[in-house]
Amino acid sequence: MEKKRKMKILEICNFSAGVSGVWTRALEDSKEFRKKGHKVYVFSTDKQENEEIAAPKYEIKEGIDITRFPIKRRMGYALWFDFEKEALQLNPDIIICHGLRKPYLGPALKIAKEINAKCFLITHAPFLEKGLRSKKLNFIVWLYDKFYGKKIMNSFDKVITICKWEKELLLKLGCDEERIMYIPNSLPEEFFNQKEITEEKNKVLYLGRINLVKNLEVLINACNLLNIKPIIVGSIEKDYKLDAEVKKPIYDLKKKIELIDSAEIFVLPSKKEGLPFGILEAMARGKIVVATNTMGGKELIEDEKNGFLFNIGDSEGLRVILNKIREMSNEEKNKIREEAMKTSKEFKISGVMDKWKGLFKNE
Repeated sequence: MEKKRKMKILEICNFSAGVSGVWTRALEDSKEFRKKGHKVYVFSTDKQENEEIAAPKYEIKEGIDITRFPIKRRMGYALWFDFEKEALQLNPDIIICHGLRKPYLGPALKIAKEINAKCFLITHAPFLEKGLRSKKLNFIVWLYDKFYGKKIMNSFDKVITICKWEKELLLKLGCDEERIMYIPNSLPEEFFNQKEITEEKNKVLYLGRINLVKNLEVLINACNLLNIKPIIVGSIEKDYKLDAEVKKPIYDLKKKIELIDSAEIFVLPSKKEGLPFGILEAMARGKIVVATNTMGGKELIEDEKNGFLFNIGDSEGLRVILNKIREMSNEEKNKIREEAMKTSKEFKISGVMDKWKGLFKNE
């Protein structure tokens, strides 16, 4: 049998430091690629998401070579940085770009063509922001999709969705159906293997980024009505103010799992979500998950079966659900926990990474 060739894989994303769903996906994929014997590199900007904190220019993280570049220009989450020279010198076999409508997609495709590398796009579900963007940004997105997006998407070897519901929207934007492939976000084995610690009854946890989109005021208002103090952990976006105690983000996986285990209830009150890691992680640890009925929330949660859904911005609706959970019997709670854990097993990293088989030249 022919021995598989060790390949160079380059992942390109906006950020490679701090707390970010995109970076979590890129990092976990990179770690798995490395386990398979490939050499993995990451190119990104030199900032942490949500914060104007500089990240190291160069870093080796769990065997992954990370190079970070200064931001030359920015418009919302569209960041321009110069990486072409370094990418050509690296000469990767595979280039994986994270995020639809990013300025680095065109240069990445040009480089891939020049060096005969495969090039994949992971979209990260950027379709829910219309009501959260300015009119100017909405117009720019419309222009991009109408005159540029179709050509860009159909230049990639595969356009990889993290959510099932993305496919219909990509087709409307003109992406070729045979180019679209579903590879969801995944969870490391530690979420299924680490020993549990005792949880605190009725303890409510939010863990993740803290900004306008996460809509944590809804959680705080609902908890105030029940005289509950929620535990809020995460990084606060620059210039965003929240009238609540916020604990610093946790980067150590073992400690993160222990924090999730300590709570009975996990709440995600976001205005938008693609396929949220927070819900998946809490489900894997057998938490009772309560989330808004975003597209991502509805993809993972079947209301009152493996968790609970409430309307976006509805503090009273959340209060009713939290009070209902407090009054449920242990038997009723355990049924929901079991269904949640069953759902999460579909996203084990070992199974999800198998979906990449056949996409690489030597597999």
